[in-house]
Parts: sequence; structure tokens; C-alpha cells
Amino acid sequence: MTAMADLDGYDIRILQTLSQDGRITWRDLADDIGLSLTPTIRRVRQLEEAGYITGYFARLDEKQLAGAMSVFVSITLEKQVRASLDAFEAEVASLAEVMSGFLMSGGSDYLLRCVVRDLDHYRDFLDVLTNIPGVAHIQSSFALKSFINRPAPLIKGAVR
Repeated sequence: MTAMADLDGYDIRILQTLSQDGRITWRDLADDIGLSLTPTIRRVRQLEEAGYITGYFARLDEKQLAGAMSVFVSITLEKQVRASLDAFEAEVASLAEVMSGFLMSGGSDYLLRCVVRDLDHYRDFLDVLTNIPGVAHIQSSFALKSFINRPAPLIKGAVR
């Protein structure tokens, strides 16, 4: 398996099931996808080896652990040279409030999704961001409601 085109219906069902419940038993997974145990285990191992499955983890409740507010932060750097980008990414990767970060095209250089307890926490976090060398502009947008939060992307041709 080297490309998504190589995935068949069983592989797709395995990925969908494991993305929802990474602790499912082998037997239950086999039953869910309609294969016997041995071929199911073999397929999961192949999906792991091919890099479709990169790990298993517990999905944690952000609100209980970190805070109730999601904020999307657009950041523009003074310079868009490799050294500046690398330094910024290394600095931001160490901040616990940052859940994900993306190098962007368009108006800003980076988009960060952050979680904070409240506005006071965000104000303190913003002080940290503004002191990162090379940051020229920051724009924040607060999420009012989350209505989709998938553990993995929908797969083309997925069986419902």
C-alpha cells in the first residue's frame, strides 16, 4: 500500500473504525468490518507499515484540561526567510496553549489554534506571542462554537 488509491473498502472501514475507537478489540474490529480475525490483523499491520496509521492515543477533553476558549491566531512575520520561519516554529511548538499550527499562504504567515481558560489567560499568552522575535502582526479570532471536530479526515469513497 503506497497510495490512497490502493485502499479498498475493508481498509477504509478499518481506518474509520480505529479513528473513532483506537482501543477496539481485534475481534470487535473484525466483526465491524466483516472479515475474520487474521486478515483484519494483517490489514491493520499493513496500514501501520504504510504510514496510514501513525499511532494510537486517547482523545482528551480540552475544556477540562486547558480551558473553554478556542482562539485562532493569525501571525505575520517581519521576514519570510527560512531562518525566521524555523525560529518562529520552534518557539511556538514549545507553547502548551498551541494545539495546532499551520504555515499559510495569503494574508498571514501562520495560523495557530490555541486553547485558553479565559480572556485573562489569553492576554498573558498574547504577551508571550508578541515577544517572539520577528513577529510583526497578530490577529485573533475567538471560536463561538465548535460544530465539527473529527479525529481524522473523511476518506474519499468512504462507506457510511
